[in-house]
Amino acid sequence: MKTLKELRSKSDQELLEELQELRTELRNLRTKIMSGGAVENSGQVRNLKRRIARMLTILNERKRGINTKIGEKAS
Repeated sequence: MKTLKELRSKSDQELLEELQELRTELRNLRTKIMSGGAVENSGQVRNLKRRIARMLTILNERKRGINTKIGEKAS
């Protein structure tokens, strides 16, 4: 799992590409579950959803100009 520092250091384009990959992985995993297949890790869906949410949060913070430190605006 990547840390927030690693994610924040990536460009928007890199985050969007990784986000697309995670969404595809989640879709494939859900399809596998619905078809009755066994999942190696039962918490895998939950982890994927959280990673997607982290990336979307970072992208939205950048879009709104919110800095990660409380009370400061992005320059």
